Amino acid sequence: MEENVIISIRGKQAFAEASPDVIELVTEGQLTARGDGRYTLTYRESELTGLEGTTTVFEIDGGRVTLLREGEVNSQMVFEEGQRHLSLYETPYGSLSVGISTRRMRTDLSQKGGSIEIDYAIEIDHAVAGHNMFQIAVRQKKNGHRPMELSC
Repeated sequence: MEENVIISIRGKQAFAEASPDVIELVTEGQLTARGDGRYTLTYRESELTGLEGTTTVFEIDGGRVTLLREGEVNSQMVFEEGQRHLSLYETPYGSLSVGISTRRMRTDLSQKGGSIEIDYAIEIDHAVAGHNMFQIAVRQKKNGHRPMELSC
């Protein structure tokens, strides 16, 4: 069953010698229950995220979350707590092979909404390039509610 939802995303990227970048976004999307505790969360990226023209899909399946992006940017990132996965990140400027090492992950979703939190390191050419974390809150959309974009 698919629900129209409001998705609040707070992402933080920290690189070795720079101050952390924080982005906050509130957008509309769809939450689909797939059965057996599996969910799909889908939304369209905006100009604010720099990924306009891209659709982002989170596939939540027990202890594994897969982030898929299709459009201007194409990528697949797999998150499993305590695990490292290799992923391909395609941009209009070329492709990168990246490693994703998930430090901590928590998912708590139902058809009415919930949350996802993932804390991970990203590696390029086997060297840690940054430490990222995102927190996603999902709630059912109420009639007449229009989301807005926020940026910090």
